[in-house]
Amino acid sequence: MSNLLFFRRSYAYRSAAADMMRRARAMPPGPERRAARQLARALRDMANTEAWLEGQTPRPGSVAYNRQHARSAVSASA
Repeated sequence: MSNLLFFRRSYAYRSAAADMMRRARAMPPGPERRAARQLARALRDMANTEAWLEGQTPRPGSVAYNRQHARSAVSASA
């Protein structure tokens, strides 16, 4: 990570995930690249979790999706 000052941990994790993904994309295909991409995904997931804990985003899946309501909204607008 660079010498940036992050005010929230989620920002630091997100930056680390982006840096790791850039490094992974520069690698030739193989087990090292796969491991680097998995680490980047884990850092991204950790950033999302930390953002939720900090109150930045709503909890994923907290809003129930009503399929019938979505269909009626589409048919009403047509």
